[in-house]
Amino acid sequence: MADLIPVAVRGEIAEGHTKKFIVIRSGQEVEAFAVNFHGEFYAYVNECRHVPMTMDWVENQFLTEDRCFIQCATHGALFQPDTGVCIEGPPAGKALHPIQLEWQGDQLVALLPDAERDEDS
Repeated sequence: MADLIPVAVRGEIAEGHTKKFIVIRSGQEVEAFAVNFHGEFYAYVNECRHVPMTMDWVENQFLTEDRCFIQCATHGALFQPDTGVCIEGPPAGKALHPIQLEWQGDQLVALLPDAERDEDS
């Protein structure tokens, strides 16, 4: 069983755009983001794998200008939107922490495994 966290409604995140949301990870609220990449949706914890800092350039802007890669604002590392794997810069070869998404009707939700649920809820 998993907790469901609302992320967006159908049509809310245009292709090549992102949206931030909050998840519970190790008992703490952390930022995450969903990306619409070629019509498919992926989500990751908003933390670079090189330096534990948020990745958006300005609020909710994670993608390169051509919208082909997720780019870390701190040091410019590039990550593939569909896998989260770093392809350029530190930490090359490591991947962002993924969050599973699924559609439930017109609602895009993040699935939070039992192990990541907040003990107070």
